[in-house]
Amino acid sequence: MRTAFLPLAVLFVWTFNSPSVMAQYSMPSEEGPHEGTWLQWPHNYTYGSGAEDVESSWVAMTSALSEGERVHIIAYNESEIIHITDQLNAAEIDMTQVDFYLCPTDDFWARDTGPCFVQDDQGQWVVLDWGFNGWGGDTPFALDDDVPIVTAEQLNLPLIDLNAVVLEGGAIEIDGQGTLMATRSSITGDDRNPGWTEAEIEGYFATYLGVEQVIWLDGQFGGNEDITDQHIDGFVKFASGNTIVTMSNPDLAYWNVDAQDRNKIAQAENTEGTPYTRVNLPLTQNTVQTTWGMDLGFRSSYVNYYVGNAVVLVPEYNDPMDATALEIVQGLYPMRTALGINCQNMLQWGGMVHCVTQQQPAGTTTLSMAGLTPASPPWDGIEWLDLMGRKVSSLQPGQMYIQRDQHGRTKKAIGVE
Repeated sequence: MRTAFLPLAVLFVWTFNSPSVMAQYSMPSEEGPHEGTWLQWPHNYTYGSGAEDVESSWVAMTSALSEGERVHIIAYNESEIIHITDQLNAAEIDMTQVDFYLCPTDDFWARDTGPCFVQDDQGQWVVLDWGFNGWGGDTPFALDDDVPIVTAEQLNLPLIDLNAVVLEGGAIEIDGQGTLMATRSSITGDDRNPGWTEAEIEGYFATYLGVEQVIWLDGQFGGNEDITDQHIDGFVKFASGNTIVTMSNPDLAYWNVDAQDRNKIAQAENTEGTPYTRVNLPLTQNTVQTTWGMDLGFRSSYVNYYVGNAVVLVPEYNDPMDATALEIVQGLYPMRTALGINCQNMLQWGGMVHCVTQQQPAGTTTLSMAGLTPASPPWDGIEWLDLMGRKVSSLQPGQMYIQRDQHGRTKKAIGVE
């Protein structure tokens, strides 16, 4: 068993306060190779109860992800680390693939409040610290707002202070090739970024995420029923092969996506003007019920899945459509294994699998060329990717690459003559 208790002392932080920095940054696609995945473990310190209802899903995600990458768990305190370790040991999870980071949190939505990793034009990885205000002031948020700061400190990575712009990770979807899709309702409203123009926000996206075009949907303000104000990751996801994963128009209408936004999804094109190939996932057949039988009153989405190195974690709800959704997702990712993660109780709190995961791209940790596997033929059954997750057909001597086998397992290697 391996557990790492990392101090909260400041190690090394670079902070920039203006979008006028000269460096250009880019964010890799979620499908690129990961060093690991971040999870904020559920606890009862904020709301008093509920963690016990969803914890089994976190154990299941840790088990699945640890087969192909590290799992970084943010724990509220040391007693929580002991509790989590007991749960993972009981599930016979390989603890050499798991480490812990001490950081008090308000909630467990790592997609919205966790670290956002990007790379500058010199190859330096940094953590972006976007502003977070509890989805427009709807929930406690002061602790969650500090998660990127603590992460950068403990990883010894530079931090860029972007608190001037409020942005939740689930509010954006990028294709890794220059396109970002988002809803205005979850970004440009007065409860997030009052006084900001779309052009100004797009400037941040261009500089810090490497975005060349933004496809804006209007979205819907959700009030108390959807405090995210219609995050894009609930109903649109980009996949490789110039694919856009969404729902049928009737299902989008059920999801309160209006006709104008449905047309924008149907007409979406990449930066080269090529229309995306559309793949529709179903909604659940029935309204979702918790495991104790409480009817949540609405059908739910399977689009909110998460792509790991070896697995794709797909929401499931004990619904007849679970198998159909899993089969479609498996077809999109033939080199990975699509696995269902129960979200019946998680959904009661407002989200699914993608909402609670955050990828850390491969290459973000301190690297040395020493000891790396020489990358030379034969390459049967192996994909080679650069450190941005882009497939390459030839390797340059002395350059570092990611080797991914047919099971999705990855390791770093160096090109040789």
